[in-house]
Amino acid sequence: MNPAIEIRDLSVGYRTGKPVLNNINLTVMQNDFIAIIGPNGGGKTTLLKAILGLIKPWKGKITIEGHPVASKAVRAGMGYVPQLIPGKLFPVTVMDVVLMGRLGNSGLFRHFSAADRSAAEKNLRRLGVDHLSNVNMYYLSGGQKQRVLIARALAGEPDILLLDEPVASVDHETQESFFNLLAQLNDSITIVLVTHDVGSVSAHVKNIACINRTLISHGETLSADAVSRAYGCPFELISHGVPHRIIGQKHQEGSSIENNFNGNGKTSD
Repeated sequence: MNPAIEIRDLSVGYRTGKPVLNNINLTVMQNDFIAIIGPNGGGKTTLLKAILGLIKPWKGKITIEGHPVASKAVRAGMGYVPQLIPGKLFPVTVMDVVLMGRLGNSGLFRHFSAADRSAAEKNLRRLGVDHLSNVNMYYLSGGQKQRVLIARALAGEPDILLLDEPVASVDHETQESFFNLLAQLNDSITIVLVTHDVGSVSAHVKNIACINRTLISHGETLSADAVSRAYGCPFELISHGVPHRIIGQKHQEGSSIENNFNGNGKTSD
């Protein structure tokens, strides 16, 4: 099996200040399902932007299936699902959103072809939201919106699917259904999922990379030490990314201070 994404000696940041990511080396194999975890502000979204070619590295390089990210054909082979952000009422239907996934094939400002509409309809059915095609996006639940955004990403027929905090705005039941869906898609697509919430990482994930400005660990399992160093709070045993228990940091004997997680096992913003 060949690498889908290769990242070598990557350092990247914005116009001023220190690099957001420093000396990242990471290989994602074809048909992998990798979760990239780490605290807020640790550079996970910046890494996705670099993989998508939206931000240029300061140092190092990224190749997608052996080709530079700068290639238009390479970028067209990647589907991106952004984090859900609550928005105001906007007159756009589910079908309109999914058709946007076809723009990468022919560019902006054009009429959608019958093939475009057929691809959109196929992926709406695939995601189980075809009955919502004429509904305004504003009225959908968080889980429904997430499925529509995945349908949009898949409409471009990508080889790699990248998702940024995909379960941040949905409940636990929806999370479980969502990960089952991703596991099915992973049969034919490489999946890269970013999350700050260690507790949401599913057993369907095959590999886990822990990042906080640099790559702390990468593999099928995470050690408690790796996550402790990334998040700044101690953990007990972690199996396939799921914390069994979080140990409160002691401020003084007989008392504890808040760590990076709330009572539901999720990281605080």
